[in-house]
Amino acid sequence: MRYVRGVPTDEPEIAAVFRGERARVLASTIRVTNGDFELAEEAVQDAFAAALARWPTEGTPDEPRGWLIAVARNKAIDTIRRRIKLRAIVGDAHDEPIEAPEAVAVTDDRLRLMYTCCHPALAVEAQIALTLRTLGGLTTEEIARAFLTSPVTMAQRLVRAKSKIRDAGIPYEVPEAAQLPERTSAVMSVVYLIFNEGYAATAGDSWLRRDLCHEAIRLGRLVVELTRFPDAQGLLALMLLHDSRRDARTDAAGDLVLLEDQDRARWDRTQIAEALALVPPALLGGPGPYALQAAIAALHASAPSSAQTDWRQISLLFTELHARQPSPIIALNRAAAIAMSDGPAAALPLVDALSTSLADYHLFHAARADLLRRLARLPEAADAYRAALGLVGTSPERRFLLRRLAEVSGSACDTR
Repeated sequence: MRYVRGVPTDEPEIAAVFRGERARVLASTIRVTNGDFELAEEAVQDAFAAALARWPTEGTPDEPRGWLIAVARNKAIDTIRRRIKLRAIVGDAHDEPIEAPEAVAVTDDRLRLMYTCCHPALAVEAQIALTLRTLGGLTTEEIARAFLTSPVTMAQRLVRAKSKIRDAGIPYEVPEAAQLPERTSAVMSVVYLIFNEGYAATAGDSWLRRDLCHEAIRLGRLVVELTRFPDAQGLLALMLLHDSRRDARTDAAGDLVLLEDQDRARWDRTQIAEALALVPPALLGGPGPYALQAAIAALHASAPSSAQTDWRQISLLFTELHARQPSPIIALNRAAAIAMSDGPAAALPLVDALSTSLADYHLFHAARADLLRRLARLPEAADAYRAALGLVGTSPERRFLLRRLAEVSGSACDTR
């Protein structure tokens, strides 16, 4: 049996169910285990193993998700009963039925799981990492890249987070209304990281992972429905606007197409219309970081072309965003907008000022290379493209950078 990211590729129908239902099955099983993530994950793996053994000969059930949840819960309950019996804490557990806790008002177990993972007793990075692992289905290696740390360090962080939830008895529930503001910020960070991994993957042969984008948008809708927070609306608008460009972001060969070169007729106008309606209410009452980013994306979506985009307004919005949420990535994006409005010479010093904080970020070197290319400083541009190539993780981005390097160096490059 061959596996890719834990999915059995020899059984495509079961693989599709695994990708589509794993998070729901895991979230439902965790309720039975009273927050024991390790036990729940083992039970879910056993359930999919049972599916691999039985479905090819017996046929796929009419309700595959229900089948998997039932099998996973039964396996978890059997393990709990064995533990109880071995520890002799109570009598024969087979005489006492074990039932899942009653459902709360929010029917989606994944949202309940998100708030459990994002409990304030956990460090913020652990909250985000754990939710990316359990709900987003990202590997430990992918999460480690997102945090610019090693897979070993991230694996240890995940183990500690799961143990703390279990040992501290952190409740598996959506918090009360009074607790929502402090908890929702981390939840939104999780949703956006999931989206970003799908929108611009950190590694692999495919730059886009639409399954993750769609999952993040679905979770974003749930957060809006639950909280009605303005910045949650901003997050949903932002994801919809970015995702509306998905079909234009790569060509037929899978190579990336820059925003300025995209065929805007291929943008999803239905998604854009939905998002544009969310932006005004998101900006009310002192806009949050996602609402400001949504306003920037809305300016892109509303412009007929790159040349007709209001780059000055975009740079001002990035300035406001940076004031509220200082970050070298935001500063880099602000510099890119200034390059479009005032020219590359005005932006290059702003980019160079980020050389220490973003030394390991391939897009910093790529942005700097582009400014140098536009200033006709070709040898320096070639060096910057080489630095970006040493850090890039996906094949489409690598091919793009190699083409740019060939242009500025005047030599052919192997784009494989």
